[in-house]
Amino acid sequence: MCDYNTDSRWCLKGKSITVTATNFCPPNFALPNNNGGWCNPPLKLFDIAQPAWEKIGIYRRGIIPIMFQRVPCMKNGGVRFAINGRDYFELVMITNVRGSGSIQSVSIKGSKTGWMVMSRNWGANCQSKSYLDGQSLSFKVTTTDGQTQIFPNITPSDWRFGQTFSSSVQC
Repeated sequence: MCDYNTDSRWCLKGKSITVTATNFCPPNFALPNNNGGWCNPPLKLFDIAQPAWEKIGIYRRGIIPIMFQRVPCMKNGGVRFAINGRDYFELVMITNVRGSGSIQSVSIKGSKTGWMVMSRNWGANCQSKSYLDGQSLSFKVTTTDGQTQIFPNITPSDWRFGQTFSSSVQC
């Protein structure tokens, strides 16, 4: 919600929205926090679409002070794994995660390999620089609230880049 006590001119009093954070805002330490370095610590930036913005503040302002808190994510169905990339590069976007909704770490396992830790690419995208074509894939996901869930054999061995697979379970 817009912090009405800090800026009553541009905030709508008592109005709030729920957003899903989808990616990372990289810092720009070459610019000051109040002139382009919007993502520099300790700042938190929520860049939201105009229809959502207009529910909490006066849009023409541009930047408004906000108050926020993390709330549990309520999701229907299982966790989804969208696999992109090419041969020696698997880029996996993990979505529909309830609970904390935020992923701390991910590991991937092919049917012919052991577990391999994936690195964060951006947002909910993790990457593996392994050749896993022709293998069924399993995932181990740990959320920021410390819950770990293994998703065995999420893909068949004939999966292709650009496909999305759903699990039957949640984190």
